[in-house]
Amino acid sequence: MGRRAATAAEMRELDRRSVDEFGIPALVLMENAGLRAADEAAKMLKTVSGAKVVVLCGRGNNGGDGFVVARHLYNKGACPQVFLASKIEDVLVRSDAAGMNLEMALNIGVAVKEVLDGEAAQQVPPALSTADLVVDALLGTGLSGKVREPVLALIRMVNECRRPVLAIDIPSGLCSDSGSVLGAAVKATKTVTFALPKQGFFIGEGPAHCGEIVTVDISIPRQLLAEEA
Repeated sequence: MGRRAATAAEMRELDRRSVDEFGIPALVLMENAGLRAADEAAKMLKTVSGAKVVVLCGRGNNGGDGFVVARHLYNKGACPQVFLASKIEDVLVRSDAAGMNLEMALNIGVAVKEVLDGEAAQQVPPALSTADLVVDALLGTGLSGKVREPVLALIRMVNECRRPVLAIDIPSGLCSDSGSVLGAAVKATKTVTFALPKQGFFIGEGPAHCGEIVTVDISIPRQLLAEEA
């Protein structure tokens, strides 16, 4: 997009100002992010109809983007299966953008399974082994400490499955600012990132984990993006 890379703090501020100053609901930003990511996922699939897609989601906004991806791929005729590194109820009860999108995904029939520990994680490799595409929506740009279980195990499973991987906004486990690996990080075939590329994509271990980088518009006002140019 010709703009400089952003830090995690700068992206948080862009999101906040979009909501607080321009009145764009977080739900709209998440819907746009997930829809554009679903479009990139469809490009990676030879045939969308009937495609087996494993979507790995965390409990935060990155996971919320993943729920949107799963819903749109389902509506396109794919067969998405969501593995959630949290209790379903713990996400639904928050009633935020991620919670609402999980509810919508469940309502239309997307399969969602909880992965709360190592034992539950053992159901994931068989699904990964037959997947046409893996979507990584576990951790976003806000990660600062080491990746913890069960997400750590899921990241390692993704890296061992030898399937095409689409990372949502940033490969899970990669530090958005430094490009360092925080315990373990997904090695993506493609990273679809929102509004601006992230600083960590281009330094440290970032280039080895991001694959092809595609930056998409999610309706953050152009006035705000111009300030970051």
